Amino acid sequence: MGSEGEILKKPRVLCLHGFRTSGEILKKQVEKWPESVIKTMDLVYPDGPFPALGKSDVEGIFDPPYYEWFQFNKEFTEYTNFDECLQYIEDFMVENGPFDGLLGFSQGAILSGGLPGLQAKGVALTKVPKIKFLIIIGGAKFRAPEVADNAYASPVECPSLHFLGETDFLKPYGLELLKNCVDPLVINHPKGHTVPRLDEKSLPNMESFLEKIQKTL
Repeated sequence: MGSEGEILKKPRVLCLHGFRTSGEILKKQVEKWPESVIKTMDLVYPDGPFPALGKSDVEGIFDPPYYEWFQFNKEFTEYTNFDECLQYIEDFMVENGPFDGLLGFSQGAILSGGLPGLQAKGVALTKVPKIKFLIIIGGAKFRAPEVADNAYASPVECPSLHFLGETDFLKPYGLELLKNCVDPLVINHPKGHTVPRLDEKSLPNMESFLEKIQKTL
């Protein structure tokens, strides 16, 4: 509830999991957050379109099956099945939406951070409403030139919340992504490449971000 009894809309959020994990795994990772945060959003967790083609880093921690959104070379500069990935996400959004925002972790965060720009250029998500906000956990920028040129042609104008881990190997690249966002809010945490718990310092920041989103909807 907002002030004076107004009912705030629950933002519907498409949650994109990490490389060689699954929607179910991301759900478990996010459910470390307090109920006060979880219940303000309508979170939807699809699996990536492709079964994992190699060993998953979460093997032994989370049960299979594991999925990938797309594949890439060692330098992360060439992608395979990327157009199929975009089509899959759009089809899912058409069938299960409308969605207000994106939440992504790792490979899902790289996708989430680039999709508003691809949508603005008219090369992705042309059949669905404009993405209104982003929650990026352990993200980075696309490195394949033909994707990056479109994704970052203009700044990301929607509000974005970025989790940056002190020991996350992707942190330098997450900082690069920040420069491309007009209205970023940053939550720093002491951990590595993970979905962090929310502490007494980060929880109010997250709650105020979500409150702001609800009001804009």
